Amino acid sequence: MNQKRRVASCLAIYQTPMTWIKLVYTVAMIGTSTTALANGITLNEQSTSSAGTAYAGRSSSALDASTIYGNPAGLTRLPRSEVTGGIAVLSIKDDINDSQSNATGTSKGNSVPLSAVPFAYLSTPIDERLSVGLGLYAPFGLVNNYESSFQGRYFGAYSKTQAITLQPTLAYRVNDYVSIGGGPTLNRFDAKLQNNLATGALNNGKETLVTIKGDDTAIGYNLGVLFDLNDATRWGVTYHSKVSYDLKGQTEVTDAPAVLPLNGKYNATIALDTPESVDTSITHHFNDRWTGYLSTVWTRWSRLEKFEAINSGVSAAGQSFGLGSVGETLNWHDTWAGAVGTSYQLDRQWLLRAGYSYDPSPVQNADRSVRIPVGNRNTLTLGAGFSPNADITIDVAYAYIWDSTASVRQSNNSGLQPSYSAEYDNSASELSVQLTYRY
Repeated sequence: MNQKRRVASCLAIYQTPMTWIKLVYTVAMIGTSTTALANGITLNEQSTSSAGTAYAGRSSSALDASTIYGNPAGLTRLPRSEVTGGIAVLSIKDDINDSQSNATGTSKGNSVPLSAVPFAYLSTPIDERLSVGLGLYAPFGLVNNYESSFQGRYFGAYSKTQAITLQPTLAYRVNDYVSIGGGPTLNRFDAKLQNNLATGALNNGKETLVTIKGDDTAIGYNLGVLFDLNDATRWGVTYHSKVSYDLKGQTEVTDAPAVLPLNGKYNATIALDTPESVDTSITHHFNDRWTGYLSTVWTRWSRLEKFEAINSGVSAAGQSFGLGSVGETLNWHDTWAGAVGTSYQLDRQWLLRAGYSYDPSPVQNADRSVRIPVGNRNTLTLGAGFSPNADITIDVAYAYIWDSTASVRQSNNSGLQPSYSAEYDNSASELSVQLTYRY
């Protein structure tokens, strides 16, 4: 591609018609009914080619344009313009055992609906040193929707949070050994949480429902550096910044009994920081066929101390019942996750992958809730890349995910939330597919 064509490709990315951007954003919003498949509320589903090795080597491999998320410096390793897009479909089971509560009801589990996480990327080189790109992906998400008779509904009947990120990216090759890259992130975060209050005895059997909703758009950034240690080994480091949201929305209380003057809609603000993370990995080519990948990720989950809606317009009676501030303590701690993977070049068209990752829970037993009942997470993956020619690659990956048994112990501190305890055994299957076109 000559210089004029490279510049034209660059302009095409940043002058993409608004109809295309709106379409992709709409698809992402519709498709991202998500649940966390890393741990906490993190999503890993931004690349199928990385999924095949359990995301080992994500910050050092630069396999395709999805490196915009994995390590933006990797764009300098893509010699041609690329369009990459895909989707991950998730089937999640949360089996609940040994449930105990003062409330009547059920504990069926399987509260997470079949979910899908889409992603899309564009990239192009300007010259031998400078490359640009644009990515759209979901870095965080959670959904669970328990049955209406769930015994733990007083601590979480419905939960949905999702973040969608648009990331323009620049990458520069400093010399033959070092590349740097990064870009700002435009992040949209939406949240909706519901729980019941045990007011049936005061209200002809009706329970009060509390709904908190809010959304915000905020700016962050991602940075990466990539080192070619020698012809066979590459090392990468990627930093994903924290993003500080000031969610605006409302807290709505319905079906409260007359003796509890709480019914109404109240303007709510929620301060929330999604955590920063550092991903570092090594990719090593043992020979023309075998490649190994090793990764570790540090996530600063301690930023999530609580989720609290500050409500305005609450009456004195409402204040006395604690309606001025509604939420829950999280008290999460920082974690280190690790992954190892390998790939085998079967022939000119087929590349086979496998991997394993371990991601410890950011929450201790004492603070675990029915909204996010996560344990220490293990993942086994298999994947393949098929390239019928030099212009097209189709990647597929399958992952089986399981948690260690997670204990939930929630107490009746308000008088309107009957205590609940249970053991959660979570598992999931994930199928991901991705298409990359080079031109």
